[in-house]
Amino acid sequence: MPQFIVRTPDQLPSLLQAFRKEAGLTQEEVALRLGVSQQTYSAMERNADRVGAARLLRLFNIFGVEVALGKSLQASAAASSSADKPAW
Repeated sequence: MPQFIVRTPDQLPSLLQAFRKEAGLTQEEVALRLGVSQQTYSAMERNADRVGAARLLRLFNIFGVEVALGKSLQASAAASSSADKPAW
């Protein structure tokens, strides 16, 4: 599966929809697995920037998507150029 870099919350709705479709699931099937109504899941998919981290991780698990966190190349370059300063 290809890797996706998510930099802003507004990228999440289209990613959730794409992952759901790639997994061959309907909104109703995902809602059933989450224990919510189809309407609630539809609202979550449209407003994914308001969904909590725990629920997002659960959705990614349902879709078979692995989440990996790492530093961006820009952050790594900035950190190495100022080795005496902590990178926060």
